[in-house]
Formats: sequence, structure tokens, C-alpha cells
Amino acid sequence: MNHVKSICDMIPLNNGYQIPCVGFGTYKVPAAEARASVSSAIQAGYRHIDTAAYYQNEAEVGQAIRESGLPRESFFLTSKVWNTDRGYDRTRTAFEQSVRLLGTDYLDLYLIHWPANYYQFGEQAKDLNAETWRALEDLYREGRIRAIGLSNFLPHHIDALLERAKVKPMVDQVELHPGWLQRSVLRYCRDHGIVVEAWSPLGRNAVLTHPVITAAAEKYQRTAAQICIRWVLQHGAIPLPKSVTPERIRSNTELFDFVLTDEDMERLDALANIGGQCARPDDVTF
Repeated sequence: MNHVKSICDMIPLNNGYQIPCVGFGTYKVPAAEARASVSSAIQAGYRHIDTAAYYQNEAEVGQAIRESGLPRESFFLTSKVWNTDRGYDRTRTAFEQSVRLLGTDYLDLYLIHWPANYYQFGEQAKDLNAETWRALEDLYREGRIRAIGLSNFLPHHIDALLERAKVKPMVDQVELHPGWLQRSVLRYCRDHGIVVEAWSPLGRNAVLTHPVITAAAEKYQRTAAQICIRWVLQHGAIPLPKSVTPERIRSNTELFDFVLTDEDMERLDALANIGGQCARPDDVTF
């Protein structure tokens, strides 16, 4: 990612479609604030907007996009199918609900939000993921989705999916920030031509106030958030920072006139089990 020069620089997915190298996240942005925060993000230059059915703000995200006055094709818009809508028919119904709320007839990217895991579903987990994926494949072939992918899938989940998949995932969106470096996911996705997106790239307060991060921020004369986002970029992933504060939204785009040294990357890489959810997809019960 060191070659990109702005948040709107595009990188190719494995089907040839292109995705902006930084996106704007909307997780835990209440519906009442989502319209204003997405509008601020658009004004700051974001064209890659990430939402999900679970966030319950798709209608407001779509409204902000329409009110921008920019054509729909100017945006890369992502949503996700939630866990309660897994399976072929329910996934297709959930997709229709998402595009209706967003006020669009297609999505640039649609993701399975979490893998069905063995802990909850036993031997049925593999079939449940495969049927959900089959729905995404059909919507993709029908032209309703430009790219399809996964969220929170670990390498063994993807291996199981690929046994029956006819279309290879283009994206895997995972929690990724200093203090939660998922090396195995990054390596696997790189080897399989899957682009990694980073949710919670700022890692919450425990990361932003960590002495290693604050020392780097002081050294580079940057904010702690900018250090975290830059770290994600230098790991070859697409960060999805979130804020509801216009100044922070703008600040989080100022990433391309500095580079973290190898030594500083190693210091940040060494942080472990800090900040964010540090969620383990095989253990979740939702």
C-alpha cells in the first residue's frame, strides 16, 4: 500500500473490480448521527463507505450518499448479511432489504458478517456458510453485487468455504489494529489473492493511549489515530476508520506524507492483545 497517495486511490480485487484504499466505517454510529457523519466523510473525500444490516443505519447512510449530489457510481458501498439471516433464501431476502434501505439497486461489495462456527452449529456450520455464500455468488452473477467477500473469517473457515465455492472471495474484513495483528490472516489472504480490510483499525482507547503509540505519534508529529491507520496501510490492508467528529474524520485522511520505519512497524507489531474487541470468531455466540 506504500504506492497509494490518497484515500481514493484504487486497488484491484481478484475479479478486476477496484476498491478505494481507505474506507469510512459506520459501526456503532447511531442512525441519528450516521447521516451527518457520512456527509462529513464525503466532504473530507471518502468515497468508500462501509455499513451493515446489523448497524441499523443503512437508510441514513444511503440518504447521505444521495444528498451529496454525486452520482452513485462515485461511491464504493459495502454492506453485510447478519448472522440471523444466514442460509440461501434468508440471505437473498436480507440483501433486498439492505439495498432498499440504502436506496440503491446494487452494492459494490457484500459480505458474510461472521462465519457460522462449530461452537454454535456443530457440523451444520460448514453447510450454513456454504449456502450463505451460494446466495452471494448468485447475486454476484446476476449483477446485483460487483464484488463479494467475507468478514471475520479465519483461514480454516475460508478453506472450508472454498471446497464448495464457485467464486473465490475477493475480500476478508477482520479486526486489525496495533495490539491485534492477525498475521495468519494477512499471510493467507495475500497468498490467495484476497484483499484484507481492517475494522476497528484504531483499536479504541487502550491502543490510542498506549505508550508505544503515543511515542510514535510524537516522533512523527501525527495523531495516534493516524499512526494506527498508517500501520494498517503498511501491512497491505484497507483501513476502515470511524468517527462522528468532522475534524477527526478529516484528520484520518492525512496519511500519505509520512511512512513508518521498519523499526517502528516492528515495535507496533510487537503489541499483543490490546484494545478493540480482540474477537475470536470460533468462540462467538451471537
